[in-house]
Amino acid sequence: MPHEASPDRNLPRARRLLACASHVLVLTGAGVSAESGVPTFRGADGLWRNFKPEDLATPQAFARDPDLVWEWYAWRRGKLAECQPNAAHVSIARWMASRTGVTLVTQNVDGLHHRAARTVSAEVGRPLPDPITLHGSIVHDRCTRCEYRASAGAWEGAPPRCPACAALLRPDVVWFGEVLPSDQLANAARAAAAAEVCLVVGTSGVVYPAAGLAYQALSTGAMLVVVDPGPTALDREAELLLRGPAGIILPQLLT
Repeated sequence: MPHEASPDRNLPRARRLLACASHVLVLTGAGVSAESGVPTFRGADGLWRNFKPEDLATPQAFARDPDLVWEWYAWRRGKLAECQPNAAHVSIARWMASRTGVTLVTQNVDGLHHRAARTVSAEVGRPLPDPITLHGSIVHDRCTRCEYRASAGAWEGAPPRCPACAALLRPDVVWFGEVLPSDQLANAARAAAAAEVCLVVGTSGVVYPAAGLAYQALSTGAMLVVVDPGPTALDREAELLLRGPAGIILPQLLT
């Protein structure tokens, strides 16, 4: 059973676990970015024109009406442009800059971990390891036909097309019903197998295969630390539970 207590009581123990670990897997979910104001799929703020995300974030929806899907992504990108990395993103980036042996895996597509890493990288004068983005990046596009990929550009009118082959571009994210990128998943699985501590932040623990990474880490002997304001599906497996927003807990934990 997990040791559930106030964050003040569990924080020193969690700090010791992390400090003693040579390899740490950090797994983040939508709860981290929600603190920056990013709309979540599971909340009412994810609705657009009364469409549910699962009505639009599918290959079938894109094939049926690419204009509609692109309008939705333009709305999401506009919302995201108003958001900034929060204290949780920055704390993770600064912690990764201060030590080795940390792999960051995120289910989020918003690019806020990358933005925090760029800021910290400029502060310390060296690059930080890139996060493993299991579900892709909403701030990048890719071609539906060829291998073209690029940062998202501005467009008006008809959906954007590939400059290399003229096929439709699509957001470089994983839609419902699609498989995760094999290279990203393989890298994440290797990090899970090597982890001595798995720090899970802001995720419900019900979205697979991402949630399976925590169980994989547990199966090879890792200790699990869960940071979340409320209950998650991983709580029973956790060594320590830290109840509270990531933006408050992580600056205290990762010091």
